[in-house]
Amino acid sequence: MLENLQKSFEKIEMDLRNLNRFMYENPEMGLEEFKAMEGHCELLEKNGFKVTKNYMDIETAFLGEYDSGKSGATIAYLAEYDALPGIGHGCGHNILGVTSSGAGILLKEYVDLYGGKVLVVGTPAEETNGAKVEMAKKGAFNHIDVAMIVHPTGGKKHQRSGTSQAMEALEFTFRGKTAHAAGAPHEGINALDGVITFFNGVNAMRQQILETDRVHGIITNGGEAANIIPDLAVANFYVRSRVKKELEVLKEKVVNCAKGAALASGTQLEIRNYETSFMDLVTNKNLMGIYEESLNEIGITEENIENSGSAGSTDAGDVSQVCPTIHPYFPLYKDVNGHSRELADCTVEERAYQGMKEAIFALVLTGKKILENEELLKNIKKEFKEYMEG
Repeated sequence: MLENLQKSFEKIEMDLRNLNRFMYENPEMGLEEFKAMEGHCELLEKNGFKVTKNYMDIETAFLGEYDSGKSGATIAYLAEYDALPGIGHGCGHNILGVTSSGAGILLKEYVDLYGGKVLVVGTPAEETNGAKVEMAKKGAFNHIDVAMIVHPTGGKKHQRSGTSQAMEALEFTFRGKTAHAAGAPHEGINALDGVITFFNGVNAMRQQILETDRVHGIITNGGEAANIIPDLAVANFYVRSRVKKELEVLKEKVVNCAKGAALASGTQLEIRNYETSFMDLVTNKNLMGIYEESLNEIGITEENIENSGSAGSTDAGDVSQVCPTIHPYFPLYKDVNGHSRELADCTVEERAYQGMKEAIFALVLTGKKILENEELLKNIKKEFKEYMEG
């Protein structure tokens, strides 16, 4: 089995490496990933996939589909390929994307053997607008049996799929009235006072929130000149909690801090979502168990697998609310921090391709087991149903 998988991998390995390096050298921001999308689509079409671009009316999203024509499970691998401003692929989405496309291509022969479909779903803008959220709302994942995505990470160990935080991206705009700051300050209404009072309120609130809650923000507009009472001040915040229910409680507290600050400063307050909000990630434990078993089969022992310590947020959380999903991590075999230039550079080093290959093999073996064993899929779906029913 592994020998056949190795031979199939060798046939596409250089294509995967070339696409990975191309994206590294041509990083594109979210919803601007036209070159990356074309590269993935060309690779999938070359290997027998039917490709739909502009998927779900998102210009840089795509669907690659290979259908055996026989009944069976639908396995989806999710590909990301957006970069970060200033540091390129500091989150490693270049090597993440080729891992998903590579797994999809290699699963084809098992789809032919056992029936079903394999999909590679191109999902743009994970770092910002989170296209998976809109795609989930439009039904892109409704008819998928399992969805899998494996993210690169620094270090030398694979990490199990865990949780991610539900997140709201909120913009708070305070409006006041201009006046001469020295000559007639009493005639002005200071919008910046509203923002500063808001920050102080949030900081005072921190003792009364859950240890797992996160509230962090910046001032994006604090006025134009020191001698003018600012009539406009703006703060952008991320508000995060473990699950949606806890997020609603935390969000209300943060919003009340803003309302109190507006009342105290005499300003008018506007609140809006400036980026897409994400649901929390729900890992399907049965599916993760099969993935970990597959890692063991390719020689990744238990001491080289650890729990994920991620406290961030991802739009894969919205997928996990629609169908059974996992989001484990594969190592780049170098100690680098996420969202860094060092991680971006690491993704095209030889050691990174070892982690990529291990993740591809584990993804393919997981898909194969689900295709050939209906009981595994039944258990996965039972767990998902029980979670959704509460």
